[in-house]
Amino acid sequence: MHLTTIDWIVIITFFIIFITIGLVVAKKAGKDSKSFFLSDRNMPWWLLGVSMVATTFAADTPNFVAGVIREDGVFGNWIWWSFLLTGMLTVFFYARLWRKSGITTDLEFYELRYSGKSAAFLRGFRAIYLGVFFNIVIMANVCLAAIKIGHVMFGLSSYEVLLIASPVVVIYSAFGGLKGVLLTDFVQFIVAMVGSIWATVYIVNMPEIGGIDKLLATPTVAAKTAMLPDFSKPELFIPLLIIPLAVQWWSVWYPGAEPGGGGYIAQRMLAAKDEKNATYATLFFNIAHYALRPWPWIIIGLASIVIFPNIESLQAAFPNLDPDFVKNDLSYPAMLTFLPAGLLGIVVTSIIAAFMSTISTHLNWGSSYVVNDFYVRFLRKKATDKEQVAAGRISTVVMMIFAGLLALVLEEARDGFNLLLSIGAGTGLLFILRWFWSRINPYSEIAAMLISFLIAAFFFVNGKMDTPLIEMAGHWQLVLGVVITTIGWVLVTLLTKPSNAETLNSFNSLIFGNESKFKGFGMKILGFFAGVVGVYCTLFAIGNFIYSKTILAFSLTTVALICGLVVVKSFQKTE
Repeated sequence: MHLTTIDWIVIITFFIIFITIGLVVAKKAGKDSKSFFLSDRNMPWWLLGVSMVATTFAADTPNFVAGVIREDGVFGNWIWWSFLLTGMLTVFFYARLWRKSGITTDLEFYELRYSGKSAAFLRGFRAIYLGVFFNIVIMANVCLAAIKIGHVMFGLSSYEVLLIASPVVVIYSAFGGLKGVLLTDFVQFIVAMVGSIWATVYIVNMPEIGGIDKLLATPTVAAKTAMLPDFSKPELFIPLLIIPLAVQWWSVWYPGAEPGGGGYIAQRMLAAKDEKNATYATLFFNIAHYALRPWPWIIIGLASIVIFPNIESLQAAFPNLDPDFVKNDLSYPAMLTFLPAGLLGIVVTSIIAAFMSTISTHLNWGSSYVVNDFYVRFLRKKATDKEQVAAGRISTVVMMIFAGLLALVLEEARDGFNLLLSIGAGTGLLFILRWFWSRINPYSEIAAMLISFLIAAFFFVNGKMDTPLIEMAGHWQLVLGVVITTIGWVLVTLLTKPSNAETLNSFNSLIFGNESKFKGFGMKILGFFAGVVGVYCTLFAIGNFIYSKTILAFSLTTVALICGLVVVKSFQKTE
């Protein structure tokens, strides 16, 4: 494909906007670490909420969804739709608690909640484990998607894609801090949504597709449109629906869907003006992420089945692409090659925006761990604000380099998703309970982290062997990991001492004041269920409008509105 002059004008214009935002806010962002990592804790809910959504709209997300559609059908998305329950749990139970804590990063929680050297070790270790290694894996997946898109659409090599895409995002992330990230996220989200929706409309109406009705009537596509799996086929509904809803959402740590909140979601809540803004930001994120955004990707994934019915057809269309890269997730960028001049520039910009919004967040979030929870905490406790900001900027550049190098050895977006799930399997319940169960201590967290990692490493190596030691489907590996890890950390909790009473009393006084930890739990639980049902009904209502099932769509819309009223009532009763 070749970009025309107008395409380049669109792309370069937005590049200039993103860099300008970073440079404009650089002076204020660089005055101290709180400004650089939390933007002075005065951000409104709508900006934080949009930033959360923009971050999860990574360049690899549409690829991942398209791959799922082609392999399993629309209902295959339950492997990530199930995390809505995790998100709503954060909305009603944890958003206010995080903002009340007043900490800089969620890892600082460890020395707020736990006592002793074990708490300090846990904080420092997690800073490197999550902020560097885990974070680099996530960014590498995003870079992998950018590599595939760049190669398929423009014939660029892996190195060329990374050299073009990375410098701009590093510049505004390193100079603008969190505020620069939030402001660029806002622009990037609008561009990304306009681009994905416009591209979907154009692709569906191509002569080869013939419109939405003809697309959905195509037998191979119709077989993939169901939003729920066939309940007569346990090999489908157990791994793709039952396990995600019954086990995965509460037991697995996954970036952006951490049980109890955490990571960059916690960073956004900590940067909010107040507890109410933290709560509303997280609610907006869950509505937009799960209900409003997926359908353009789903429709393009379905359309790709018509144009590229199998892997062989994708390989034939891109004979110069490394065969290791030709997976089902390649179908999304492959469909974008049909776009005309002008629209192509907007869509390419939207893809670049999606890439940048995710990478910039992970760079800022990861560097906040490196600086606040490792460098200042253990290496240079008296570091000046200027030194902390400098350390944050240096770590930003270094992490981007390593993420790009790792991206060169990955093959498919789903590989990274499954690996991250397995590494975090079994740790989720601990993150949910640690605010309320006083016996949980640093050794509980260390045990959970170590056991889950060893199990994930075993199954990863086992899967690469010519003759595996254990033959077990991936979903049962996840369940086994959850069971073993959960039993392990619970036993460690019961066999070790809780944190000292002074630390626990100080924590409870800060977070809960003189009130019971369980005040308003009844209304919060009601709000949680109403929120979950309401978002799912909104998601399915949009889908059924697209499928021209208007009666069912209006019925689901009505239920969603009722649930919305219950959510509002729940907030009023628990504020």
